Amino acid sequence: MQRKHTFFFIQTLSSLCILFLVLLSAPVKASIVITGTRVIYSQGERSVSVKLNNNGKSPVLIQSWVDDGVMSKSPDTSTAPFIVTPPINRVDPGKGQTLQISFTGKHLPSDKESVFWLNVLEVPARNSAKKDDNFLQIAFRTRIKLFYRPQALQGKSIEAPDKLEWKTVDGKLQAINKTPWNVSISGVKANGKKTEGKMIAPFDAESFPLQVRHGQTIHFDAVNDYGAVTAKSAAVQ
Repeated sequence: MQRKHTFFFIQTLSSLCILFLVLLSAPVKASIVITGTRVIYSQGERSVSVKLNNNGKSPVLIQSWVDDGVMSKSPDTSTAPFIVTPPINRVDPGKGQTLQISFTGKHLPSDKESVFWLNVLEVPARNSAKKDDNFLQIAFRTRIKLFYRPQALQGKSIEAPDKLEWKTVDGKLQAINKTPWNVSISGVKANGKKTEGKMIAPFDAESFPLQVRHGQTIHFDAVNDYGAVTAKSAAVQ
């Protein structure tokens, strides 16, 4: 839930059958691993750092940028008010890279958090010794949330999950967030059934496909600023 991986493009010089055989015969995973599952950017900071590691066996070229949640936006079309340095760089196997994210100063709401996404696109190096052979090249795009946090917010983000109001609407469960914080829920359980969680935006609500009744106790897993999950429970109002 907290980190998203996407196959960005596939290039092959052989038939389409080779693509299917490769994908079915062996798991494919990203080499670049981002330390942490989210970035917190507090208002007033000059920049924040994000650490990457190449856990693969080959060097990769990475491109990094921030978007406003629209996955189709490229680094050239994104209007998110953040600059990532370096935007493009090579990371050798077993090595790391630190990204610096800077806020450009664009006006954002001061009464609630704003959420963006940090993107890291990795392209594996091609073996030059096999440049005349058919090849399959897959680029991975990893995305994690970036929360911009104004200084004037009242309370603490860690308290926000406990302030959710859980209600039944047409027999289904609804969580209402009346705080200025984004509340990330990784899962919700009621009556022995569990459903995937959602992020509940400030002053907003989300529904879950669980049948509940007034006074019933539900259980949910809240994700904090460090990506840690805490089990919580609440009564349906």
